[in-house]
Amino acid sequence: MAIVSIEAADLLRRRGIQVTAQRLAVLRAVAGQPHITADAVAEVVRAEIGAISLQSVYDALSVLVAEGFIRRIQPAGSAARFEDRVGDNHHHLICRDCGRLVDVDCAVGSAPCLTAADDKGYEIDEAEVAYWGRCPECVAQTRASSASDPPTRRRGNPGRLSGTQGPTTPSTDRDENPPD
Repeated sequence: MAIVSIEAADLLRRRGIQVTAQRLAVLRAVAGQPHITADAVAEVVRAEIGAISLQSVYDALSVLVAEGFIRRIQPAGSAARFEDRVGDNHHHLICRDCGRLVDVDCAVGSAPCLTAADDKGYEIDEAEVAYWGRCPECVAQTRASSASDPPTRRRGNPGRLSGTQGPTTPSTDRDENPPD
């Protein structure tokens, strides 16, 4: 749910939340950069309105999350991230190599979209799913680097990669180190 400033101010007022320049700037920062961290929000807000403490950013984020304007997610091993796509119970794809995080629509149907094998009596209304893997860019980079720099084995000395031997001695075997 992307929010522009005028609409955001009206929505805040309707919910009885004080409208401040800081809160509006935080909303704009989150809307402008999906999956943004609190530190990055602070940088964006400072560039827009000037001085703001990190604590004020956290306070604004907390109010906006509690009121459902933004969503807080925290993938394992990562700082909390914030997004303005709320209310649709979407999920995330996370790259294990670079940490890139992207949205992916709900797995099946409407929220919670997944059924627990045993709900233990809970009334489940949301399923938070993180799909972990490697993004296309990291996969391509790995393939490119392994294709352009394959390890070569030295003849006559299996198990030792070329370029890792100790002091060299003259060799009469011309094919031992073929040109690249």
